[in-house]
Amino acid sequence: MSSANPTQDSPFLAALRGQEVSRTPVWYMRQAGRSLPEYLKVREGVGMLESCMDADLITEITLQPVRRYGVDAAIFFSDIVLPLKAVGVDLDIKPGVGPVVANPVRTLEDVAAIPDLTPEHVGFITQAVRNLVAELGPTPLIGFAGAPFTVASYLVEGGPSKEHARTKAMMFGAPDVWDALLRKIGGIAAAFLQVQVDAGASAVQLFDSWAGALTPADYAEHVMPHSARVLAAAGELGVPRIHFGVGTSNLLDLMGEAGADVVGVDWRTPLERGIAMVGDRGVQGNLDPTLVFAPTEVMLARAAEVIEAGRAAKGHVFNLGHGVLPSTDPAQLQRLTEFVQTYPLTPRG
Repeated sequence: MSSANPTQDSPFLAALRGQEVSRTPVWYMRQAGRSLPEYLKVREGVGMLESCMDADLITEITLQPVRRYGVDAAIFFSDIVLPLKAVGVDLDIKPGVGPVVANPVRTLEDVAAIPDLTPEHVGFITQAVRNLVAELGPTPLIGFAGAPFTVASYLVEGGPSKEHARTKAMMFGAPDVWDALLRKIGGIAAAFLQVQVDAGASAVQLFDSWAGALTPADYAEHVMPHSARVLAAAGELGVPRIHFGVGTSNLLDLMGEAGADVVGVDWRTPLERGIAMVGDRGVQGNLDPTLVFAPTEVMLARAAEVIEAGRAAKGHVFNLGHGVLPSTDPAQLQRLTEFVQTYPLTPRG
C-alpha cells in the first residue's frame, strides 16, 4: 500500500467510483455521536457549535465510531450551519430544537450582509481534517456540507420548520432574494467542502435534509441549479460526491443529475426503485434506522435484502436510510457492521 495514498485500496472509494468490490462497504450517517457513550462523555458541558469549532474535539468524535465499529469511512463531525456561524451569522443550536437564527433573512440587504467563507474563517476545520487523515490511515474521511435549500430554510424560517412556508414564500414571491441567498449559501458550501478536501478529505457528501418538501418542478427550477454548482465545484477537486436528501423519492433522478456520483436513498424508497431512478450512478443506503431496534435476526435479514438489491447498482455503499437514532444500542450497530462486511459478494457478470 502506498504511503502517499493510504486509502487507495478502500472499498468505500471503489464503490463510489463504480469499481468492483469484494464486499459492500458500510458507514452510517450520524455515526459520530448521539448514540455512543464515549461521545456523550466528551460532550458533557460542551455546546454543539462549541464542539464543532474545537479541532481536538472534532478529531476525537469523528474517530470514535471508526474505533468502535471498524466502519469503512469516517464522516467529519460538524453541523450544516457551522459555516454560517464561522462567517459571523448570529445563530445557535438549541438542545431539543435545532439551529435558531437571531435575525432571519428577508431582503437582498440581509443576503449581502452574510460574508463569503474563506479558509481563515475555519482554521479549526483544516487542523481537524489534517489530524484525522493522519490518524485514520487507510480509512477515508468524508467531508460534508449542507445543501443550499436546507441551509436557506433555517436562515429564512429562523429555525426548524415542517412546512417551510416562509421559505417557499420567498422562493415563489421574491425570486431575486431567493436566487441571491442560494448563490451565497452555495458559495459558502463549496468553499467549506474545498477546505476539507484540501486538508485531506477523500470524498464529500452534500446533505439536503429538507428537499423532500419540494415538487420535482420546483426543485428543478429553484434549487437544483444551486446544488449543481456546489457539486460541480467539488467535482473539480477530484473527489467522489454523494448527494443525500430525506423524503426525496420523487427527486432522486434530479438529485443525480445535479452532479452526484452516488445518490443517497432514504429508507422510504425501495432500493431497487432508487437504482432505477438514478441512472448510471451508485447508490447509498438504505436500511430503516429503526430496524436496529428489531431482533438481530430480523435486522440482519433486512440488511441482506438491501445488500442484494444494491448489487444491481453501478456501486453500492451500505448505510441506514437516515441517521443513527440517539437511543440506538451500539452493540447492535456493531453486529450490523460485521454482517455487512462479511457478507459474500460473487463477482459481477
